[in-house]
Amino acid sequence: MAFHPPILKSERFLIRPIKNSDLKYIFQGLSHPDVIRYYGVSFQSLEATKEQMEFYKNLLKTETGLFWAICSKENETFHGVGGFNNLSKEHKKAEVGFWLLPEYWGKGVMNETMPILCNYVFDQLHLHRIEGFIESGNLSCIKAIKKLGFSHEGTMKDCEVKNGKFISLEIYAKLNSSKTS
Repeated sequence: MAFHPPILKSERFLIRPIKNSDLKYIFQGLSHPDVIRYYGVSFQSLEATKEQMEFYKNLLKTETGLFWAICSKENETFHGVGGFNNLSKEHKKAEVGFWLLPEYWGKGVMNETMPILCNYVFDQLHLHRIEGFIESGNLSCIKAIKKLGFSHEGTMKDCEVKNGKFISLEIYAKLNSSKTS
C-alpha cells in the first residue's frame, strides 16, 4: 500500500500531490542556479528531470516519503515543492525538504505551508521527529527552518564532498510535542 498525499490548503496556498504536468516547473526550479546552489540535485533538461519525478513516485510507492506541489490558491500557479524523504516508520522520523522558485522567495510561502505539512506527518503518519540537514552556508534556509520551530542540534563538520570540496551540514530537528511515544 503506497502513500497518497492529500490535498491540503492554507490561507493563500493549495498544497497538492505532484502531477506529471509539474515536470516543466520542477525542471525550472531544479535547473536554476540559485535554487540548486544548496540543493542535492540539479538537471540540465526536461528529460533528465523525469528522474526527479520518478524519485517522488518511488517515495510514495515504498512509503519512505511524500512531497507536495505548493501552488497559489486562486489560479494554481506553481511556487515550489515541500515534503519529506528518508521516512522511517520504525524510528518515527523523516527528513524535511523544500525549495521555491526564486520569484517566490521572501514572501512567507514556507512559513505558511510547511507547518501544515509538518502537522500532517505528525498527526496522520504518527511521526515523532522531523530532521533537516542544511549546508552551513545556506543562511536563508537556516533562517527559514528556525522560523518553523526547528532546533539546532549540531554541526557535522566536513561530512560530505560537493564539487570537490568538503562541506559541513547543520542538523535541525522538530519534535512532535503532542506525542510522547
